[in-house]
Amino acid sequence: MSRIDDLIKEHCPDGVEYKPIEEVCVIANNKRKPVKSSLRVAGETPYYGANSIQDYVDGYTHEGNYVLIAEDGSANLDDYSIQYTDGKFWANNHIHVIQAKDKMNNRFLFYYLKNMNFRPFLSGGERAKLTKSKMIEIPIPFPPLPVQQEIVTILDKFTKLEAKLEAELEARQRQYAYYRNSLLMSRIDDLIKKHGSEGVEYTTLGGICTLSRGRVMSKDYLRNNAGHYPVYSSQTANNGVFGKINIYDQDGTFITWTTDGANAGSVFYRDNEKFSITNVCGLISNNSPERISLKFLYYLLSITAKSYVYSGMGNPKLMSNVMSTIKIPIPPIPVQQEIVTILDKFDALVNDISSGLPAEITARRKQYEYYRNRLLTFREAA
Repeated sequence: MSRIDDLIKEHCPDGVEYKPIEEVCVIANNKRKPVKSSLRVAGETPYYGANSIQDYVDGYTHEGNYVLIAEDGSANLDDYSIQYTDGKFWANNHIHVIQAKDKMNNRFLFYYLKNMNFRPFLSGGERAKLTKSKMIEIPIPFPPLPVQQEIVTILDKFTKLEAKLEAELEARQRQYAYYRNSLLMSRIDDLIKKHGSEGVEYTTLGGICTLSRGRVMSKDYLRNNAGHYPVYSSQTANNGVFGKINIYDQDGTFITWTTDGANAGSVFYRDNEKFSITNVCGLISNNSPERISLKFLYYLLSITAKSYVYSGMGNPKLMSNVMSTIKIPIPPIPVQQEIVTILDKFDALVNDISSGLPAEITARRKQYEYYRNRLLTFREAA
Protein backbone atom coordinates (compact mmCIF):
# COMPACT_ATOMS: atom_id res chain seq x y z
CA MET A 1 0.00 0.00 0.00
CA SER A 2 2.99 2.34 0.40
CA ARG A 3 3.11 2.89 -3.38
CA ILE A 4 -0.54 4.02 -3.41
CA ASP A 5 -0.02 6.18 -0.31
CA ASP A 6 2.94 7.85 -1.98
CA LEU A 7 0.96 8.49 -5.17
CA ILE A 8 -1.96 9.98 -3.24
CA LYS A 9 0.39 12.26 -1.29
CA GLU A 10 1.98 13.33 -4.55
CA HIS A 11 -1.11 13.77 -6.75
CA CYS A 12 -4.10 14.41 -4.46
CA PRO A 13 -2.97 15.25 -0.90
CA ASP A 14 -6.13 17.31 -0.26
CA GLY A 15 -8.57 14.57 -1.26
CA VAL A 16 -10.30 13.39 -4.42
CA GLU A 17 -13.04 15.12 -6.39
CA TYR A 18 -16.26 13.14 -7.02
CA LYS A 19 -18.15 13.71 -10.27
CA PRO A 20 -21.51 12.41 -11.59
CA ILE A 21 -21.08 9.40 -13.85
CA GLU A 22 -22.39 11.32 -16.88
CA GLU A 23 -19.44 13.74 -16.59
CA VAL A 24 -16.73 11.08 -16.58
CA CYS A 25 -18.37 8.53 -18.91
CA VAL A 26 -19.95 8.21 -22.33
CA ILE A 27 -23.42 6.65 -22.11
CA ALA A 28 -23.61 4.30 -25.13
CA ASN A 29 -27.16 2.99 -24.67
CA ASN A 30 -28.26 4.11 -28.14
CA LYS A 31 -26.77 1.04 -29.87
CA ARG A 32 -28.15 -1.60 -27.57
CA LYS A 33 -31.07 -3.74 -28.75
CA PRO A 34 -32.65 -7.10 -27.96
CA VAL A 35 -32.04 -10.20 -30.03
CA LYS A 36 -35.25 -12.21 -30.22
CA SER A 37 -34.69 -15.93 -29.77
CA SER A 38 -36.28 -16.67 -33.14
CA LEU A 39 -33.88 -14.29 -34.92
CA ARG A 40 -30.65 -15.18 -33.16
CA VAL A 41 -27.84 -16.55 -35.29
CA ALA A 42 -25.34 -18.62 -33.33
CA GLY A 43 -21.87 -17.11 -33.31
CA GLU A 44 -18.93 -16.18 -31.10
CA THR A 45 -20.03 -12.74 -29.89
CA PRO A 46 -21.18 -12.63 -26.23
CA TYR A 47 -24.75 -11.38 -25.91
CA TYR A 48 -25.16 -9.50 -22.60
CA GLY A 49 -28.30 -9.00 -20.57
CA ALA A 50 -28.91 -7.78 -17.02
CA ASN A 51 -27.20 -10.79 -15.48
CA SER A 52 -24.10 -11.32 -17.60
CA ILE A 53 -23.82 -13.34 -20.83
CA GLN A 54 -27.14 -14.75 -22.09
CA ASP A 55 -25.95 -16.36 -25.30
CA TYR A 56 -23.33 -16.23 -28.08
CA VAL A 57 -24.53 -14.71 -31.35
CA ASP A 58 -23.38 -13.41 -34.72
CA GLY A 59 -22.71 -9.69 -35.19
CA TYR A 60 -22.19 -7.04 -32.50
CA THR A 61 -23.47 -3.70 -31.21
CA HIS A 62 -20.26 -2.43 -29.58
CA GLU A 63 -16.53 -3.03 -29.79
CA GLY A 64 -13.91 -2.04 -27.23
CA ASN A 65 -13.64 -1.70 -23.46
CA TYR A 66 -16.98 -0.97 -21.79
CA VAL A 67 -18.62 -1.36 -18.41
CA LEU A 68 -22.12 -2.85 -18.36
CA ILE A 69 -24.50 -2.02 -15.51
CA ALA A 70 -27.73 -3.96 -15.00
CA GLU A 71 -30.78 -1.81 -15.71
CA ASP A 72 -33.32 -4.20 -14.20
CA GLY A 73 -33.81 -7.68 -12.85
CA SER A 74 -30.54 -8.07 -10.96
CA ALA A 75 -30.93 -11.10 -8.69
CA ASN A 76 -28.64 -9.90 -5.89
CA LEU A 77 -29.01 -6.28 -4.80
CA ASP A 78 -25.99 -6.53 -2.49
CA ASP A 79 -23.76 -7.68 -5.37
CA TYR A 80 -25.24 -5.72 -8.23
CA SER A 81 -24.53 -7.05 -11.73
CA ILE A 82 -21.56 -5.18 -13.25
CA GLN A 83 -19.69 -6.61 -16.25
CA TYR A 84 -16.46 -5.63 -18.01
CA THR A 85 -16.05 -6.20 -21.75
CA ASP A 86 -13.00 -6.21 -23.98
CA GLY A 87 -13.73 -6.68 -27.67
CA LYS A 88 -16.95 -7.19 -29.64
CA PHE A 89 -20.23 -7.78 -27.81
CA TRP A 90 -23.99 -7.49 -28.21
CA ALA A 91 -25.94 -5.57 -25.57
CA ASN A 92 -29.67 -5.87 -25.00
CA ASN A 93 -31.92 -3.20 -23.52
CA HIS A 94 -31.68 -4.51 -19.93
CA ILE A 95 -28.20 -3.10 -19.34
CA HIS A 96 -26.61 0.33 -19.40
CA VAL A 97 -23.49 0.55 -21.58
CA ILE A 98 -20.91 3.08 -20.41
CA GLN A 99 -17.31 3.91 -21.29
CA ALA A 100 -14.84 6.08 -19.39
CA LYS A 101 -13.82 9.41 -20.92
CA ASP A 102 -10.30 10.85 -20.94
CA LYS A 103 -8.44 10.79 -17.61
CA MET A 104 -10.65 7.96 -16.34
CA ASN A 105 -9.41 4.37 -16.53
CA ASN A 106 -12.21 2.03 -17.68
CA ARG A 107 -10.95 -0.81 -15.50
CA PHE A 108 -10.80 1.51 -12.45
CA LEU A 109 -14.41 2.50 -13.17
CA PHE A 110 -15.39 -1.20 -13.29
CA TYR A 111 -13.75 -1.98 -9.94
CA TYR A 112 -15.31 1.03 -8.28
CA LEU A 113 -18.81 0.18 -9.50
CA LYS A 114 -18.37 -3.49 -8.45
CA ASN A 115 -17.59 -2.26 -4.95
CA MET A 116 -20.30 0.36 -4.49
CA ASN A 117 -23.76 0.13 -2.92
CA PHE A 118 -26.42 0.57 -5.62
CA ARG A 119 -29.45 0.36 -3.32
CA PRO A 120 -29.94 4.15 -2.93
CA PHE A 121 -30.24 4.47 -6.73
CA LEU A 122 -32.66 1.58 -7.35
CA SER A 123 -36.44 1.40 -7.60
CA GLY A 124 -38.88 -1.43 -8.20
CA GLY A 125 -38.61 -3.50 -5.00
CA GLU A 126 -37.35 -7.07 -5.45
CA ARG A 127 -37.05 -6.64 -9.21
CA ALA A 128 -34.53 -3.83 -9.06
CA LYS A 129 -34.53 -1.10 -11.69
CA LEU A 130 -31.79 1.43 -12.30
CA THR A 131 -33.19 4.13 -14.58
CA LYS A 132 -30.85 6.21 -16.71
CA SER A 133 -31.89 9.35 -14.81
CA LYS A 134 -30.71 7.75 -11.55
CA MET A 135 -27.61 6.15 -13.02
CA ILE A 136 -26.17 9.41 -14.36
CA GLU A 137 -26.30 10.86 -10.81
CA ILE A 138 -24.00 8.19 -9.34
CA PRO A 139 -20.90 9.96 -7.95
CA ILE A 140 -17.57 8.56 -9.13
CA PRO A 141 -14.21 9.40 -7.46
CA PHE A 142 -11.83 11.05 -9.90
CA PRO A 143 -8.26 10.53 -8.67
CA PRO A 144 -5.38 11.29 -11.07
CA LEU A 145 -4.63 8.61 -13.67
CA PRO A 146 -1.41 7.35 -12.01
CA VAL A 147 -3.43 6.55 -8.87
CA GLN A 148 -6.17 4.84 -10.88
CA GLN A 149 -3.66 2.77 -12.83
CA GLU A 150 -1.81 1.60 -9.74
CA ILE A 151 -5.10 0.55 -8.12
CA VAL A 152 -6.05 -1.38 -11.27
CA THR A 153 -2.64 -3.11 -11.31
CA ILE A 154 -3.08 -4.30 -7.72
CA LEU A 155 -6.68 -5.45 -8.11
CA ASP A 156 -5.97 -7.19 -11.42
CA LYS A 157 -3.27 -9.24 -9.68
CA PHE A 158 -5.77 -10.36 -7.03
CA THR A 159 -8.34 -11.17 -9.72
CA LYS A 160 -5.86 -13.32 -11.70
CA LEU A 161 -4.71 -15.15 -8.56
CA GLU A 162 -8.29 -15.94 -7.57
CA ALA A 163 -9.07 -17.16 -11.11
CA LYS A 164 -6.00 -19.42 -11.01
CA LEU A 165 -7.03 -20.91 -7.66
CA GLU A 166 -10.61 -21.44 -8.84
CA ALA A 167 -9.38 -23.18 -12.01
CA GLU A 168 -7.25 -25.50 -9.89
CA LEU A 169 -10.20 -26.18 -7.59
CA GLU A 170 -12.41 -26.96 -10.60
CA ALA A 171 -9.81 -29.44 -11.85
CA ARG A 172 -9.69 -31.07 -8.40
CA GLN A 173 -13.49 -31.28 -8.33
CA ARG A 174 -13.54 -33.02 -11.71
CA GLN A 175 -10.90 -35.43 -10.44
CA TYR A 176 -12.93 -36.01 -7.28
CA ALA A 177 -16.09 -36.69 -9.31
CA TYR A 178 -14.19 -39.23 -11.42
CA TYR A 179 -12.85 -41.09 -8.39
CA ARG A 180 -16.20 -40.91 -6.61
CA ASN A 181 -17.99 -42.49 -9.57
CA SER A 182 -15.25 -45.07 -10.14
CA LEU A 183 -15.03 -46.06 -6.49
CA LEU A 184 -18.75 -46.53 -6.04
CA MET A 185 -19.20 -48.57 -9.19
CA SER A 186 -15.98 -50.60 -8.87
CA ARG A 187 -16.69 -51.63 -5.27
CA ILE A 188 -20.17 -52.80 -6.26
CA ASP A 189 -18.71 -54.64 -9.29
CA ASP A 190 -16.16 -56.31 -6.99
CA LEU A 191 -18.95 -57.55 -4.75
CA ILE A 192 -20.86 -58.92 -7.74
CA LYS A 193 -17.73 -60.73 -9.00
CA LYS A 194 -17.10 -62.15 -5.55
CA HIS A 195 -20.62 -63.15 -4.57
CA GLY A 196 -22.56 -63.09 -7.84
CA SER A 197 -25.33 -60.64 -8.68
CA GLU A 198 -27.51 -62.22 -6.00
CA GLY A 199 -24.91 -61.15 -3.41
CA VAL A 200 -25.77 -57.46 -3.77
CA GLU A 201 -29.25 -56.38 -2.79
CA TYR A 202 -31.07 -53.83 -4.97
CA THR A 203 -34.18 -51.85 -4.18
CA THR A 204 -35.83 -48.58 -5.21
CA LEU A 205 -35.24 -45.36 -3.35
CA GLY A 206 -38.93 -45.30 -2.41
CA GLY A 207 -38.52 -48.81 -0.96
CA ILE A 208 -36.09 -47.71 1.74
CA CYS A 209 -36.81 -43.99 2.20
CA THR A 210 -39.67 -41.53 2.59
CA LEU A 211 -39.72 -38.75 0.01
CA SER A 212 -41.55 -35.43 0.48
CA ARG A 213 -41.50 -31.81 -0.65
CA GLY A 214 -41.36 -28.48 1.12
CA ARG A 215 -43.83 -25.63 1.26
CA VAL A 216 -44.29 -22.36 -0.59
CA MET A 217 -42.31 -19.53 1.00
CA SER A 218 -42.13 -16.11 -0.63
CA LYS A 219 -39.39 -13.54 -0.08
CA ASP A 220 -41.96 -11.48 1.83
CA TYR A 221 -42.53 -14.44 4.17
CA LEU A 222 -38.78 -14.72 4.74
CA ARG A 223 -38.50 -11.01 5.51
CA ASN A 224 -41.44 -11.09 7.92
CA ASN A 225 -40.10 -14.16 9.75
CA ALA A 226 -36.37 -13.48 9.66
CA GLY A 227 -34.23 -15.69 11.90
CA HIS A 228 -31.18 -17.96 11.85
CA TYR A 229 -32.64 -21.30 10.63
CA PRO A 230 -31.81 -21.89 6.93
CA VAL A 231 -34.43 -22.35 4.22
CA TYR A 232 -33.21 -24.41 1.25
CA SER A 233 -34.64 -23.99 -2.23
CA SER A 234 -33.78 -24.75 -5.86
CA GLN A 235 -30.44 -22.98 -6.20
CA THR A 236 -27.06 -24.61 -5.63
CA ALA A 237 -25.06 -21.49 -4.76
CA ASN A 238 -24.40 -20.87 -1.06
CA ASN A 239 -25.22 -24.51 -0.27
CA GLY A 240 -28.77 -23.98 -1.55
CA VAL A 241 -29.74 -21.39 1.08
CA PHE A 242 -32.73 -19.29 -0.03
CA GLY A 243 -32.96 -17.34 3.22
CA LYS A 244 -33.23 -17.78 6.98
CA ILE A 245 -36.31 -17.74 9.25
CA ASN A 246 -37.09 -17.99 12.97
CA ILE A 247 -38.68 -21.48 12.89
CA TYR A 248 -37.76 -24.84 11.33
CA ASP A 249 -39.69 -27.77 9.82
CA GLN A 250 -36.96 -30.44 9.97
CA ASP A 251 -34.56 -31.48 12.71
CA GLY A 252 -32.06 -34.25 12.00
CA THR A 253 -30.03 -35.78 9.18
CA PHE A 254 -31.58 -35.83 5.70
CA ILE A 255 -30.84 -35.60 1.99
CA THR A 256 -32.46 -32.76 0.05
CA TRP A 257 -32.67 -32.42 -3.72
CA THR A 258 -33.72 -29.77 -6.21
CA THR A 259 -36.99 -30.71 -7.90
CA ASP A 260 -37.39 -27.89 -10.46
CA GLY A 261 -35.35 -25.61 -12.68
CA ALA A 262 -31.82 -25.51 -14.03
CA ASN A 263 -30.41 -27.29 -10.95
CA ALA A 264 -32.96 -30.11 -10.88
CA GLY A 265 -31.40 -33.33 -9.60
CA SER A 266 -28.76 -31.64 -7.43
CA VAL A 267 -28.51 -33.37 -4.04
CA PHE A 268 -27.29 -32.15 -0.64
CA TYR A 269 -26.44 -33.92 2.61
CA ARG A 270 -27.93 -32.12 5.62
CA ASP A 271 -26.15 -33.48 8.68
CA ASN A 272 -27.95 -33.02 12.01
CA GLU A 273 -29.54 -29.69 11.04
CA LYS A 274 -32.61 -27.65 11.90
CA PHE A 275 -33.96 -26.26 8.61
CA SER A 276 -36.91 -25.87 6.23
CA ILE A 277 -37.32 -26.36 2.48
CA THR A 278 -39.45 -24.70 -0.17
CA ASN A 279 -41.83 -26.34 -2.61
CA VAL A 280 -39.08 -26.69 -5.26
CA CYS A 281 -36.96 -28.78 -2.95
CA GLY A 282 -37.41 -32.43 -1.93
CA LEU A 283 -36.58 -34.24 1.30
CA ILE A 284 -35.33 -37.84 1.75
CA SER A 285 -35.69 -39.53 5.14
CA ASN A 286 -33.95 -42.86 5.80
CA ASN A 287 -36.42 -45.56 6.91
CA SER A 288 -33.80 -48.34 7.00
CA PRO A 289 -30.60 -47.16 8.73
CA GLU A 290 -29.69 -50.79 9.49
CA ARG A 291 -29.58 -51.50 5.73
CA ILE A 292 -28.21 -48.32 4.20
CA SER A 293 -26.09 -45.38 5.27
CA LEU A 294 -27.68 -42.05 4.37
CA LYS A 295 -24.24 -40.63 3.54
CA PHE A 296 -23.57 -43.57 1.20
CA LEU A 297 -26.97 -42.94 -0.39
CA TYR A 298 -26.07 -39.26 -0.83
CA TYR A 299 -22.88 -40.14 -2.70
CA LEU A 300 -24.79 -42.62 -4.86
CA LEU A 301 -27.52 -40.12 -5.75
CA SER A 302 -24.84 -37.52 -6.55
CA ILE A 303 -23.95 -39.56 -9.63
CA THR A 304 -27.34 -41.04 -10.55
CA ALA A 305 -30.08 -38.50 -9.82
CA LYS A 306 -29.27 -36.12 -12.71
CA SER A 307 -29.90 -38.88 -15.27
CA TYR A 308 -33.57 -39.05 -14.13
CA VAL A 309 -34.28 -35.34 -14.73
CA TYR A 310 -37.02 -34.67 -17.30
CA SER A 311 -36.21 -31.57 -19.35
CA GLY A 312 -39.35 -31.31 -21.47
CA MET A 313 -41.36 -28.06 -21.84
CA GLY A 314 -38.24 -26.00 -21.03
CA ASN A 315 -38.43 -26.58 -17.27
CA PRO A 316 -36.25 -29.45 -15.98
CA LYS A 317 -37.92 -31.48 -13.22
CA LEU A 318 -37.19 -34.39 -10.94
CA MET A 319 -40.32 -35.01 -8.90
CA SER A 320 -40.83 -37.44 -6.02
CA ASN A 321 -42.70 -40.01 -8.15
CA VAL A 322 -39.67 -40.35 -10.46
CA MET A 323 -37.04 -39.99 -7.73
CA SER A 324 -38.64 -42.85 -5.80
CA THR A 325 -38.07 -45.26 -8.73
CA ILE A 326 -34.26 -44.87 -8.79
CA LYS A 327 -32.68 -48.31 -8.36
CA ILE A 328 -30.32 -48.45 -5.38
CA PRO A 329 -27.63 -51.13 -4.74
CA ILE A 330 -27.25 -51.99 -1.06
CA PRO A 331 -23.83 -53.52 -0.32
CA PRO A 332 -23.08 -54.63 3.25
CA ILE A 333 -22.88 -51.78 5.79
CA PRO A 334 -19.09 -52.20 6.32
CA VAL A 335 -18.54 -51.74 2.58
CA GLN A 336 -20.76 -48.66 2.58
CA GLN A 337 -18.82 -47.20 5.52
CA GLU A 338 -15.49 -47.88 3.79
CA ILE A 339 -16.66 -46.04 0.66
CA VAL A 340 -18.01 -43.12 2.72
CA THR A 341 -14.72 -42.77 4.63
CA ILE A 342 -12.69 -42.56 1.42
CA LEU A 343 -15.08 -40.16 -0.31
CA ASP A 344 -15.35 -37.94 2.77
CA LYS A 345 -11.58 -37.37 2.56
CA PHE A 346 -11.82 -36.43 -1.13
CA ASP A 347 -14.84 -34.24 -0.45
CA ALA A 348 -13.04 -32.36 2.34
CA LEU A 349 -10.12 -31.68 0.02
CA VAL A 350 -12.23 -29.92 -2.62
CA ASN A 351 -15.31 -28.69 -0.76
CA ASP A 352 -14.48 -28.06 2.90
CA ILE A 353 -14.19 -24.29 3.31
CA SER A 354 -12.09 -24.76 6.47
CA SER A 355 -9.23 -26.57 4.73
CA GLY A 356 -7.42 -27.15 1.43
CA LEU A 357 -8.04 -25.07 -1.68
CA PRO A 358 -11.48 -23.75 -0.62
CA ALA A 359 -9.92 -22.32 2.55
CA GLU A 360 -7.14 -20.69 0.53
CA ILE A 361 -9.65 -19.19 -1.91
CA THR A 362 -11.73 -17.87 1.01
CA ALA A 363 -8.63 -16.32 2.59
CA ARG A 364 -7.60 -14.72 -0.71
CA ARG A 365 -11.11 -13.32 -1.22
CA LYS A 366 -11.10 -11.75 2.24
CA GLN A 367 -7.67 -10.28 1.56
CA TYR A 368 -8.86 -9.01 -1.83
CA GLU A 369 -12.01 -7.47 -0.32
CA TYR A 370 -9.93 -5.73 2.36
CA TYR A 371 -7.55 -4.17 -0.15
CA ARG A 372 -10.33 -3.43 -2.65
CA ASN A 373 -12.35 -1.54 -0.01
CA ARG A 374 -9.28 0.34 1.15
CA LEU A 375 -8.06 1.17 -2.35
CA LEU A 376 -11.46 2.37 -3.55
CA THR A 377 -12.32 4.55 -0.56
CA PHE A 378 -11.22 8.15 -1.01
CA ARG A 379 -11.37 11.26 1.11
CA GLU A 380 -13.48 13.76 -0.80
CA ALA A 381 -11.82 17.06 -1.59
CA ALA A 382 -13.35 20.08 0.12
